[in-house]
Amino acid sequence: MGTLLSLFGLSSNDNRIDEATGLTDRQKKLVQNTWAPLRKDEVASGVAVMTAFFKKYPEYQRYFTAFMDTPLNELPANKRFQAHCASIIVALNTVIDSLHDPGLMEASLIGLAERHKKRGQTKEEFENLKEVVLDVLRQALGRQYTPEVAEAWSKTLNAAFTKIYEVLAS
Repeated sequence: MGTLLSLFGLSSNDNRIDEATGLTDRQKKLVQNTWAPLRKDEVASGVAVMTAFFKKYPEYQRYFTAFMDTPLNELPANKRFQAHCASIIVALNTVIDSLHDPGLMEASLIGLAERHKKRGQTKEEFENLKEVVLDVLRQALGRQYTPEVAEAWSKTLNAAFTKIYEVLAS
């Protein structure tokens, strides 16, 4: 049976749930495969996320002194904005690349959460960002964003953000 499944790119372990992330191996593969085209241009992908974030939550732009007074339509050309946007995608890359190593993912997220906690960021702000990331993914992936892909991404971000929330609450 394992040989037959492998012919279709599946294995008998694809439905085994990773207790650390709550994801099956199949869901991890879906996330990694759908992320691959978006990670190719970290700046453009990050700009899409952050402009959508500021469009939906304009009050959050004030946290970024480097571009807090820059009009939304001018942000994509702002190099400091682009640098921050790329760093968000790099953080997501780390989460996705470490789906098979939850300890590494956790260590990366702890550092990220500690930096944001020092700046006074809240769980609500991260929840809003998570919502925007999922919306940008849905738009970017189009028909590839099936219910199965949506569930895999939701579980992935929930696993990552849960660790961030633990640090913010500590």
